[in-house]
Amino acid sequence: MAGTQDRHLRQAGEAAHSRGGVYVVANIRGGGEYGPSWHRAALKENRHRAFEDFAAVAQHLVHRGVTARERLGCVGGSNGGLLVGNMLTSYPELFGAVSCGVPLLDMRRYTKLSAGHSWIAEYGDPDVAAEWEYIKTFSPYHLLKDGIEYPETFIWTATSDDRVGPVQARKMAARMQAMGIPNVWFHEALEGGHAGASDNRQAAALQARSQHFLWRTLAGG
Repeated sequence: MAGTQDRHLRQAGEAAHSRGGVYVVANIRGGGEYGPSWHRAALKENRHRAFEDFAAVAQHLVHRGVTARERLGCVGGSNGGLLVGNMLTSYPELFGAVSCGVPLLDMRRYTKLSAGHSWIAEYGDPDVAAEWEYIKTFSPYHLLKDGIEYPETFIWTATSDDRVGPVQARKMAARMQAMGIPNVWFHEALEGGHAGASDNRQAAALQARSQHFLWRTLAGG
């Protein structure tokens, strides 16, 4: 799975660069790039550190003049879907577009959906009142508010995803649309599981949808 995602990242970066864009990978706390302590730094009640790191990278790109808010997008899948879901709901002023794939978004019920119960050590247990107090602060589904100008959003998933499951993406898109939030796009593939694609043709089509959404939204192409 990690190899597939890395390949998709490289392909996306090459596509962005070939069309005149800039592609940035943010190594934020909570990942595994720098060993176990780097990962543990953003577990449970410290989850916001990962989001703060990502937001800081976005702010730095604008500050340096690499881009502007209306031309800055972010992409994430799975746990990265939770990441960009929090960019959408907690840092909407930083981004012009968000592409959110096979995501964790409803953290109140994540332990009851698909493989969610196995991630309690990562995020905490929402059925424990003290832990729900911090979990609800990074549950994008619960952080949506009326009157906020959200970036354009593309949410994608797969019916056959047995890791996160498609219901989280469906619920988020449906709630955003019911709230009257404009420019919310949703795509659900039938096959592909948690990767969202079962072969190279489907993977290429999926990446093309995400990249086309970002390019159209951010560059008007």
